[in-house]
Amino acid sequence: MSHDLYQPLWTLLAFVALGWLCARRLAVDPRPIATLLIYVIAPLTFFRGLVQGHPGLDDLALTAALFLLASTLALLVGQLAKRVFAPPEAAVLAFSAGTGNTGYFGLPLAMVLLPPEGVAQYLFCLLGITLYEFTVGYFLSARGRFSMRASLARIVRLPLIYAFAAALAVNALGLTLPGALMDGLDDFTYCYTVLGMMIIGMTLGRVTLREVDVRFITACVLARFALWPLISLLAVWALQATLAIDATLATALLLIGVVPMAANVVVIAMELDTQPAKGAIAVMLTTLAAPLVVPPYLGALQALAGLG
Repeated sequence: MSHDLYQPLWTLLAFVALGWLCARRLAVDPRPIATLLIYVIAPLTFFRGLVQGHPGLDDLALTAALFLLASTLALLVGQLAKRVFAPPEAAVLAFSAGTGNTGYFGLPLAMVLLPPEGVAQYLFCLLGITLYEFTVGYFLSARGRFSMRASLARIVRLPLIYAFAAALAVNALGLTLPGALMDGLDDFTYCYTVLGMMIIGMTLGRVTLREVDVRFITACVLARFALWPLISLLAVWALQATLAIDATLATALLLIGVVPMAANVVVIAMELDTQPAKGAIAVMLTTLAAPLVVPPYLGALQALAGLG
């Protein structure tokens, strides 16, 4: 299993390196790309995934559970962070604590590790975290700079919420969308991963050493590589004891716990202008560590969960 993971891991890091080169050599501005990801590519990607997935109550329960877990963690970490960091840094830390790179990074790994039904389960878990990012998480990030009213107004403008509602409506009404439309939307899936990883490198290409904040980076790394793996393992143990979940869903949940920090920490911080450089450094460090950390970490968690 570990061997299977290394090729997609290095490919994803290559996208980051390509983004860095684009920023350094071509002076590409990552801000318009962040806007495209938030307002166009992510909503269309998840609309297509939901329409094709035909979610049932069990699937939506996974989405709701991950949304509530991510929101709770972000709110708790945000309260603690306010005591230590300035508002912009505390807002970025709170946002990052509730999420991980489950989409741009984790989805290609899920497609390697899991059978088709497991990938579908992973997608509904991912959707819960993505909904957190563009609702509660976005609000917490915006509050680092904007008033409550302005923060709520920004959330109302986010199209991913409406894409989610539209996809549920399509499924509830039993509508069949034209094949040409679905094929066209498939192209956005590849843009989603490539641009999401490249934007980390683009942001790093504009970073200077004075923006390195050891306390902030340490807090981000602990939230991602200590708190989340522990919670995902506890969740799997609890679900195995109560609902007897299968190994496929357990692996999907454990994978969510070991991915690096979310690239959307950079995307949303850039959109809101709340310390994107500091967020990019922390994201990059956890992403660079991924080939060394993720395979053995996931293997150890699987062993503790009794998955072989």
